[in-house]
Formats: sequence, C-alpha cells, structure tokens
Amino acid sequence: MRVKICGITQPAQGKAIAKIGATALGFICVPASPRYITSAQIRAVVEELPVFTDKIGVFANASLEQIGQNVLDAGLTGVQLHGDESLEFCQKLRQSLPKIEILRALRIRTPEDLSTATVYTTCVDTLLLDAYHPQQLGGTGKTLDWEMLQNFSPSCPWFLAGGLTPDNIIEALSQLNPSGIDLSSGVERTPGDKDLEKVAKLFEILGTRG
Repeated sequence: MRVKICGITQPAQGKAIAKIGATALGFICVPASPRYITSAQIRAVVEELPVFTDKIGVFANASLEQIGQNVLDAGLTGVQLHGDESLEFCQKLRQSLPKIEILRALRIRTPEDLSTATVYTTCVDTLLLDAYHPQQLGGTGKTLDWEMLQNFSPSCPWFLAGGLTPDNIIEALSQLNPSGIDLSSGVERTPGDKDLEKVAKLFEILGTRG
C-alpha cells in the first residue's frame, strides 16, 4: 500500500519522512494554502529524496502551462488536481504530460460524488477521495463517511484521504481497502510543520497489520 504524506515544506523533514517509509510526498502548489511552497523550494526538498519516492505537486484550478512549468522546475513525478478541473482538462493534461502520474482529488459528500469520481478513471492514473469542506480544498482534518465508501471499487488505484491520523488509521483500513492513504494535518504540529514522532507512530501502527 502506498503512503503519501502531503504538505511537505522543509527539506530535512521530507528526507526524514521518506526514510521512515513514505512512498510519496505531496507539495502544495496553491498560493492561497498555508502549506504553499514555491517550485524552487520544492526542488530543494526533491533533491534530498530517494529516486523511488514519488514527488507529487498539488494544484487547484491552475493552467496547463502553470502545471507543466512547475513539474519541470520542481522535478515532480506526479500532479494532483484538487480543484474544479473538468474531464476535458484532465485529458489535455494527460496529453501534455504523458510520463507524469495524474491524480484527481475529489471532495466527497454524497454517493453521487462517488459516481462523479469514477468518470475520471479514463484519463487519470489515480483517484484521491478527500473530505468535503465548503471553503478548504484539503488538509482540513475532517474524515469521510467511510461506510459510504465500502462498495467503492474504481477501475484505477485510489487513495483514501481526509482526517486520517495514527489514531484512526486502523479503524479506516478495517473498513476499506484503498490502494494508498494520504495524510497531512494528522501528522502535523502546525500547517506545513510535520511531527516526525507522529509519522513514525503511523508506520509503526501500519507495520503491526502484517
């Protein structure tokens, strides 16, 4: 199972989190976010990471040109779309970045939202299900209705996100079988400042699952 720790802002923390066991790190490329970092700052983190660690930039309603430039400047291996990006936009992004992993994040509130999610499986590599919040795009600390997701089985891999912490991850995974999990606020002291003890606790708990 993939484990993505999102909202990385500091090179030393990114390197340590990858060493602890994260398979992917997420970088917020949305200027309005408290976890936002520039392409140059992302590059400083990326250069400290193992080659096999996925480096994923998170965007919301950015242009194809902006995303492409960020991927190039920061050394990203993946792009996570967390805004109102249409199916057509995702198809164009797929064409312009054929070798980059594309993740489509969707904020889930109703079963109908899950139906919308599956539409994107034709043009993205991975789905990410996050909790709905009227103002914030992610990192809210709110959990999803896991029961609603129990029959969710898309034709592509998917990440479970939304309010996951070391304290509730076993409960979540006892109900669901995602391809990966995504944590941000659940392993932080403050936005963008990761708590390495919480990250270590997460992997210790995951290790007990066998």
